[in-house]
Amino acid sequence: MRILGGWIALTPEISAKLLMGRHVWDSAQHADLLGRRLPELRAQAQVSEPPNEAFVACLDAIEAAEHPEQTVERLVGIYRVLKPHLAATYEAHLQRANEVYEPPTRRILTRCLEDERRHISAGIVVLRHLVTTSALELRASRWRARIEELLVVSGGVSGQGIPPSAPEDLGPTPGSRSDDGEELIGLERAGVHWAVPEGLEFAVERLGAALIARDRSEVARSCLPGVTPSEGVGSALASQRLCTHRMVALAAVGHQRLVKLRLEGPDGAVVIVTRWVPDESGWRAAVLDLAAIQTAPPA
Repeated sequence: MRILGGWIALTPEISAKLLMGRHVWDSAQHADLLGRRLPELRAQAQVSEPPNEAFVACLDAIEAAEHPEQTVERLVGIYRVLKPHLAATYEAHLQRANEVYEPPTRRILTRCLEDERRHISAGIVVLRHLVTTSALELRASRWRARIEELLVVSGGVSGQGIPPSAPEDLGPTPGSRSDDGEELIGLERAGVHWAVPEGLEFAVERLGAALIARDRSEVARSCLPGVTPSEGVGSALASQRLCTHRMVALAAVGHQRLVKLRLEGPDGAVVIVTRWVPDESGWRAAVLDLAAIQTAPPA
């Protein structure tokens, strides 16, 4: 619950952001149900104790994927490793829990297990949507292997070994559309096509190419007279190797337009907020301000 909640603001992809937001609530319910069950079993209420320091290290490693460019690692750690392990652990405990003496525990585990299976199914769908290149596939497999190794060393959430997990990729788990992976991807795609005014897309493309090439004269031609990139933009461009650019946000303010331009390269990304006004020669930039600098994670 806490890991997913902390990642929502760090995750730029809408499908992954919605996925995490949907599942934070379920995870909070699980934590509350299990925490309130503890005193009924003569344990301290709402207290979570790790089985060992190795399991703490495993969770710390999962949570360490906090860079905006590490969405794939975040989803892999939770939906390919941790949640499948939790589901297998709940199922193993459910099989051992006595039907006569422990019906409350069994009901809690049944709900948690049903939710976790639904979460895993949706997470795998969104992960496949985001892993679109061989480089991302390699990152995902390496991260999964690293987290799985830490989990095995710790003995899992119980510290007593890793119960066998169910076979993967059994297809979607029936549930509401609220956290259906395909629905979340559809919501992400719904914002792809913007009503870009005629001529603005070309002007933004020209400016993006000029910024990457560090062509000051072409940048000047894209701007209103006297307008130059802010000092922060200049410093960011000088410190990054940038290869591509794309428009990632658009908003109308009267007859003007605000455009967020993302420049990317092997060192990371630079995000620039620009304000455009129409004049007799077309669209010209009136403001170029730095919004963010994102450094690529180590290979």
